[in-house]
Amino acid sequence: MPQPLRWALVGASDIAATKVLPAIRAIGHSAVVVRSGDAEHADRWAAEHDVPEAVTDLRAALERDDVDAVYVSSVNARHYEQVEAAAAAGKHVLAEKPLALSLDDARSMVAACESAGVVMATNHHLPASPTHRALKKAVREGAVGDVRALRVHHAVQLPQRLAGWRIDDPEGGGVVLDVTVHDAAAVAAILGTAGRSVMAVGLNQDNDPAGPFDAVMTSIEWEGGVLVQTHDAYNNPHLPTSLHVLGTEGALVAEDCNTGDPVGSVALWRDHKAEPVDVGPRDDLYEVTVRAFGAAVAGEGGVVVSGPDGVRSLAVSLAALESLRTGARAVVG
Repeated sequence: MPQPLRWALVGASDIAATKVLPAIRAIGHSAVVVRSGDAEHADRWAAEHDVPEAVTDLRAALERDDVDAVYVSSVNARHYEQVEAAAAAGKHVLAEKPLALSLDDARSMVAACESAGVVMATNHHLPASPTHRALKKAVREGAVGDVRALRVHHAVQLPQRLAGWRIDDPEGGGVVLDVTVHDAAAVAAILGTAGRSVMAVGLNQDNDPAGPFDAVMTSIEWEGGVLVQTHDAYNNPHLPTSLHVLGTEGALVAEDCNTGDPVGSVALWRDHKAEPVDVGPRDDLYEVTVRAFGAAVAGEGGVVVSGPDGVRSLAVSLAALESLRTGARAVVG
């Protein structure tokens, strides 16, 4: 059994508090320090979540003998420098999506971790979901024949506590870098291939028209002659998320599936008749991710979503942003 990891949390964030820290503890790992650039926020966060120490200096969090791994969940613009600093300190890294704000930076992060000989993973939660694992298994086993198209409905209601940079940061915010990037990772995990080009249309339906888009639809050409459609928004309080896979021999319909909770259902449709698909154990998505990460550190398996996988999901998102900027189809870098 892998040795429990001791974690430094770089970013006193909501997702660290609500998802990743509970997962770290649930599988027997521990968090020894949290780092935030705001000393008062760091101290308050550490006290609220029973983390032994809070610091503002990044090196003070990374260059500790009692830290094995680092979880980076700061704002998007800071991921690049912090992941590279963790690699330089010889620490394994689980980094939030999007990995960076440019492909060059994201690739540099992956290269730094490879050069340092440390494990790097991207915290895309959907490939760890029981519904998404069931979709992947069914597709890989040929349940729908050749895949022709996927439709991803990932329009949700953004909680007020999560607004912040998502609607205020013109460079690192917006629904594309927050949600479309997850869609790209999910589709890649199901199909095992990559996006090629993106056409996107976006609006700011509820926020500052000059800010990053809060509602975006894309049409993506995927490798293997597959068409992918996505709808991502911050303004849907009514309809659950869904993902459809259309193939030559059948179709898969997953409902309430694009979420951080182990919920949802999958059905296999043939000739307009549906039968349920067993999604297996309803394991917590973040526990699945952290457990796999710990096993990878011990040399006993692979991570759920790798650093290179994170680069590919970022590439799709940046192509969507380029398409929004130009009004034309953009090639995935």
